[in-house]
Amino acid sequence: MSTWTATLLLVGQLALVLLLAPWIRGLIKTLKARMQGRRGPGLLQPYADLMKMLHKSERFSEHTTWIFRATPYLVFASALTVAALVPTVWTPLPVSFVGDAIVVIYLLAFGAFFTALAGLDAASAFGGMGSSREMMVMSLIEPAMMLAVFTVAVTAGTTDLSSIVSFHVASGGISLAPAQLLAFAGLFLVALAENGRIPVDNPSTHLELTMMHEAMVLEYSGRSLALLEWAGALKLLIFFSLLANAFFPLGIAMETQNLPWGLGAYALKVVALAAAVAATETVQAKLRLFRLPDVLAIAFVLSLMALIMHFLGRGGI
Repeated sequence: MSTWTATLLLVGQLALVLLLAPWIRGLIKTLKARMQGRRGPGLLQPYADLMKMLHKSERFSEHTTWIFRATPYLVFASALTVAALVPTVWTPLPVSFVGDAIVVIYLLAFGAFFTALAGLDAASAFGGMGSSREMMVMSLIEPAMMLAVFTVAVTAGTTDLSSIVSFHVASGGISLAPAQLLAFAGLFLVALAENGRIPVDNPSTHLELTMMHEAMVLEYSGRSLALLEWAGALKLLIFFSLLANAFFPLGIAMETQNLPWGLGAYALKVVALAAAVAATETVQAKLRLFRLPDVLAIAFVLSLMALIMHFLGRGGI
């Protein structure tokens, strides 16, 4: 592959995820509204919200430091970097040598860490409460995410995401082994928790006593809030890409002439995952704070069982 082609593919992937991420949030809201018998917002409403926030002025508390001002840019940059490392339509990625699955996990944790710091930096009681709850959730879901990703990594014999996807494509493009299905279920629960979705958090509420992510960004406005919201949409799409292509990479393009087919397959898988999230949030209520460890423990146990079953299936640990 020439350098020019690799650059075009990288720029194309980043442009795709940047444009598609807000639409996925709008799709989930629309599907939830339809399932609940409501009309709901339009599919393009997230774009209008982002444009409105980008054109508004910013206000900062006198108690904040450089951490509060830099956090939106750091969070957005980390999410965009991860988006360049996770295969979507095409594999192998031209920058896959930069980082593997472990780098992806810790780049996501890097953004969450600075968001929690910003919540504390504003000297707001709600921000501190949200940061405390977010760190509790993070400490419980990071091991589950690690184990789920390691299940597909040990299957392929590498932690490089492009190589993992290529291995599964060569193996048939889909895996229905029990270990893979358990890891998929564990990572799906992790995706709900990482993105503040029901039953862990409610992204549409501003009730102070139940907020987690919204409490940490409560003091932001204007361009900074737009970057945080856009980064949150990017993170949701990144998890959809991991779920779709690390476990079911059927249809992903490995040759440039197959890019249209890869784009269509990716769109179908992402829409299916968005529908699954919408259905989950429709039938499940948000849990109380002290019930969250039970749900997150389920994600950990599913991921751990997946890894154990994989080694047992190979004849021993």
